[in-house]
Amino acid sequence: MSAVKKVPAKSPAKKPVQAAVIIDKTLAVWPHSLYTDYDIDLFLVGKHFRLYEKMGAHLITLEQTPGVYFSVWAPNATSVGVVGDFNDWNRNHHPLNKRWDKSGIWEGFIPGLQKGDVYKYVVKGFDKSEHLKGDPYAVRWEHPPQTASIVWDTDYSWKDKGWLSKRPKINALDQPISVYELHLGSWQRDPGNPERVLNCREVANALVPYVVEMGFTHIELMPVMEFPFFPSWGYQITGYFGASSRYGSPQDLMYLIDELHKAKIAVILDWVPSHFPGDRHGLYEFDGTHLYEHADMRKGFHPDWKSYIFNYDRNEVRSFLISNALFWLDKYHADGLRVDAVASMLYFNFSREDGDAATNEHGGSENLGAIQFLQDLNVAVYGNFDGVHTIAEESSTYPGVTHPVHTGGLGFGMKWMMGWMNDTLKYFKVDPLGRKHYQNQLSFSMTYAFTENFMLPFSHDEVVHGKSPMLYKMPGDEWQKFANLRALYGYMYTHPGAKLLFMGNEFGDTNEWNFTQSLDWHLLQYPPHKGMQETVKALNFLYKKEPALYHFNFSYEGFEWIDADNSDESVFVYMRKGPKPKDTLIIALNFTPVVRESYKIGVPFKTKWKELFNSDDIVYYGSGINNRGEIIPGLEPYNNQKYSITITLPPLAVVIFKSK
Repeated sequence: MSAVKKVPAKSPAKKPVQAAVIIDKTLAVWPHSLYTDYDIDLFLVGKHFRLYEKMGAHLITLEQTPGVYFSVWAPNATSVGVVGDFNDWNRNHHPLNKRWDKSGIWEGFIPGLQKGDVYKYVVKGFDKSEHLKGDPYAVRWEHPPQTASIVWDTDYSWKDKGWLSKRPKINALDQPISVYELHLGSWQRDPGNPERVLNCREVANALVPYVVEMGFTHIELMPVMEFPFFPSWGYQITGYFGASSRYGSPQDLMYLIDELHKAKIAVILDWVPSHFPGDRHGLYEFDGTHLYEHADMRKGFHPDWKSYIFNYDRNEVRSFLISNALFWLDKYHADGLRVDAVASMLYFNFSREDGDAATNEHGGSENLGAIQFLQDLNVAVYGNFDGVHTIAEESSTYPGVTHPVHTGGLGFGMKWMMGWMNDTLKYFKVDPLGRKHYQNQLSFSMTYAFTENFMLPFSHDEVVHGKSPMLYKMPGDEWQKFANLRALYGYMYTHPGAKLLFMGNEFGDTNEWNFTQSLDWHLLQYPPHKGMQETVKALNFLYKKEPALYHFNFSYEGFEWIDADNSDESVFVYMRKGPKPKDTLIIALNFTPVVRESYKIGVPFKTKWKELFNSDDIVYYGSGINNRGEIIPGLEPYNNQKYSITITLPPLAVVIFKSK
């Protein structure tokens, strides 16, 4: 596909469009606009969700003259111009023209500009102050610390048509969802130069086969949008439409996603509509006023992250954000968006004392504009793309996060189960001898497990800032630490809900995550770490193979307690069910280092049972205590089940049984 697209010489607008006057060496006048009246109407009411087709820098040919059409929203500016190497950064050479309507959009066409040209907008505020700004809709930016936008396109020859056609079935909520979360800048670095961050094409060579080998169904990329400060991990975005130059060109990222799709791996992108930094080239005070952010800093400034909060009450801001979400699903074929810090959007008093927090028009703490934005977002995403998901990182008790919008919910596909994560880690940090006092802490999740569509997350947030790596959260000596972590993962994969595991967790990294270096891949030469990796691999493949572990991930029909009350021995036994009785699995968990022989559990069927998985297997660096051969049930009812079997429970282990 050509990088230059033909457009009609005259605007398709119903009303005459004021000429976009561009002054260059020839003083040419170009009577052209990409906007129709309908575009402007949608933008002003907050319902234009394809603004990336209009705003920004677009390579076009106008009246047989190639160049670039620029368009930017700056309603309170007194003038806007384009500067760059092409005009020696002269602020007077290429002014844009403000549209005649109430849109606040400035536009114009500069002949002769090409793909790769660097530019910024010079925006003069009402107080005559001048601001050099990057393009909010730029699809490519200079590599930090440089901050200019680059004229570019999103052309790419995709080869994932087959994937997209099958995605609605593969990515459905009744299918296995096992997510590998990773940071592109530190998953793997250049072996010859550890300081060098690999680009997306280079990462693809190792990442794609690794994800396939490990059995994950999805990857989640921490933010890949342009951001100025590397230690922010990408969560302080200045270029919402730009693929970060740290990882190559936009087409390099498309290549990585395309290769993952060819390998039948879905791609979730981390997306941050909750806040943005105050860098002067970014969105902050874009036209000399609080344009994208609230003017009231009780609503517009985030005290935790020292960043600025979008003004969700403003129609044009909602159009910007929802257009951005659809952009990544459209142009980059993303299969889902994980929406960061939703709780901070929902409440004005998030991380604020009551006296410092604003209230809504009814005196409440809910941010009604943000709620409307999130509902509009999810309606737009699910209405425009088949087989995608939005996932909320939401830590509050706000009701109906994953309930449909038409019933009053926010409309997300899934929500991170933060309560489960916190309770589970607290339980596992306890010495096994004292776990009998915390039995309810682990069983409590089942009282609310089906109130939302939950994803169980062990994310990057749990292995940074002194929280320690997953392995060292576990108590005991080296063997017990690994056994505890294997048992933890066994519990996670058999608990209802989708799964998420951060990179390095799968092999028991011994260091907290460090974004400045590669993961500690050398640890895989040691049997305990290799065993941990094999455990996660086996759990992924078992998860994908057994319908009982995924078909009713978000429904009570897929789970039944057999024994949740044996606190003295810290044992849990439960049943996972699939669409057919033969799918049924029995899961027994022993969270002490004591081997429990001749342990009786109830089972629902008078059939022979076999051990499918045992986290204490020698191949996983376990002690090798198992249940070999067929297990024949007795006629004696037990645990409110019609039949019973007698098994051996290995130490600090999870064992899974299936009827033959």
